[in-house]
This record gives sequence, C-alpha cells and structure tokens, in this order.
Amino acid sequence: MTPAAPLVCEACGHEQELVRQPLYCLAGPSGTGKSTVGRALLPWLADRFVVLEQDVLWVPELRDPTDHHRVFRTTWLRLAATIGQSGRPVLLCGTVVPPELEPLPERALFCAVHYLALTCRAEVLAARLRARPAWREWDGPRIAEMLEYAEWLEDAAAGLDPPVELLDTTDRSVEETAQAVCRWLAARE
Repeated sequence: MTPAAPLVCEACGHEQELVRQPLYCLAGPSGTGKSTVGRALLPWLADRFVVLEQDVLWVPELRDPTDHHRVFRTTWLRLAATIGQSGRPVLLCGTVVPPELEPLPERALFCAVHYLALTCRAEVLAARLRARPAWREWDGPRIAEMLEYAEWLEDAAAGLDPPVELLDTTDRSVEETAQAVCRWLAARE
C-alpha cells in the first residue's frame, strides 16, 4: 500500500487524498478456473483481501467491444480503487491482461498491478467449456476463439508489460490451485 497521496484533477486542479493499493488480477481464459478458485480463496484471504468476480458486472450497459470494453474495465478499476480505501487490496478474478488495463487513466489509482493467469492444456480447456450449461452458449466457434486467446496468452505472457505469470491448472485440484495463488499473493504483499 502506498500512503495517502493527493490525486489532482487535470481539468480544475482539485486535490483529493487517495490511498493507492496494489491491484491483483487473477486472469486467464474462460474455463481455466478463475471463478471457482476465487470462491475457494475466500476463507484464506477474507481478512487481507477483497476477492471480486469480474463477470458480476458483465452487463450490456458496460459492454463496448469497439473500444476493448473500456467502460467495463474503467468501472472495475474505479470500484477496486474505492474498495482499496478500506485498507484492503482487491483480487480481481476475470479475463484481463495488461494491454487492457495499463493504458487506462484509472490505472494511476493503484501503486502496482500484478497479473497471474490460470491456463490449462487446450484439450482440457475445450472439454471444460463444452461441459458448461447450454445457457452459457459455448458453441464450437466461441470455444475456438477462446483456445486461440489461450494460445496467444501463453505465448505473450512473459513479454507483456508488466509480465503475466502463468499457473497451469490442468492437473491441479481447486485447492492446490488456490494454495498456489495464495503463495503468489504472499510473495507480492
């Protein structure tokens, strides 16, 4: 946590004190376990972090695919920064990578943003997505798109700014994955 520092409006010069917490992003393709692991983390992290599920705000009013879902992402950054004023940082569980958050003006609300992406083998990811309920609409083309995204993320992770660390969930239980995420968080506190 960075001590309270003034946040200055560029337009009018108004200053407001703001505690800049780090933001932790548990990222990765759909089907790698982010939501499940996020729920499993609650008993272990409830006294130190606020764990949030990004999909809760995935509503039509916040979707703007023409601008990389900017409204959706800035809403989450503002919410996480507001929660950080309570003295606890946020672990945001969702499909997000540095190029989607780092360029946004709201990124300045955090002293650092750390990314850990869950991954798994392609055939396992496809099987997990096919096993989802029909209402989630994971058809062949959408699964292919997610597999392409997963491959891109694995190839690009180390070269992103900041780099994204990868955690393969293929052969890990939910509890093992949650413990690994706890170790990752502890190393950055």
